[in-house]
Amino acid sequence: MNDLRTALGLLTIFPARYDASRISARAMVWYPLVGLLIGAALSAANVLTRLVLPDLAAAVLVVALWAILTGGLHLDGFADACDALFAATTRERRLEILRDVHLGAFGAAGLILLLMLKAATLANGSWASLFLAPILGRWAIVFAATFPLARREGMAAMFVAGLTRREILIATMLVALPCGIFGWIGLASFVVAIGLALFIARLGLNRLGGLTGDIYGMICESIEVAVLLVGCMPIW
Repeated sequence: MNDLRTALGLLTIFPARYDASRISARAMVWYPLVGLLIGAALSAANVLTRLVLPDLAAAVLVVALWAILTGGLHLDGFADACDALFAATTRERRLEILRDVHLGAFGAAGLILLLMLKAATLANGSWASLFLAPILGRWAIVFAATFPLARREGMAAMFVAGLTRREILIATMLVALPCGIFGWIGLASFVVAIGLALFIARLGLNRLGGLTGDIYGMICESIEVAVLLVGCMPIW
């Protein structure tokens, strides 16, 4: 249970106590389950807010709740990654930018566009996508952890050091069930999640020499938006 508490404590604001000195890759097994809890909470909030508010206003409130529940963890990583990956500079400078606490132009623009897309897709999309987005976003972090790291220090290194096929397989099984329940939209979301995770991971490898915790954040947030976009497609 310590591994589940670790995953819950790291990925949400829920008061789950865990021993930071005993963090291991086993906690990553539970990332999709934490995503499921977030997805369930957001889905419930989406239903309740739409009872009393217009769709767009309800969507904005749900996006705000999304950020609050996760402590803005991956939003921060997304913004930092935008600043580093899209700057026209050297690999060494990009790694320095990731350590910088200040928000740059690329980070600010990316963050605004990301939140706008989340609100717009929530207002017009499928509730199934809202449920699946946090699950697939956090599973993608486990998938991305199979790629080399840009740095050998930090929390990301602590997780990746002990990651085995067992953790990856269990995490994938935990995400396959909810995706399967939603049929074609679940399958399409899973395929999109894999493709986008691979693209961002390759971008991180090319421009940074490996992945970092901020790149994991970008992968999570980007996949959440991509899954919401899948839910907006008129084919469903």
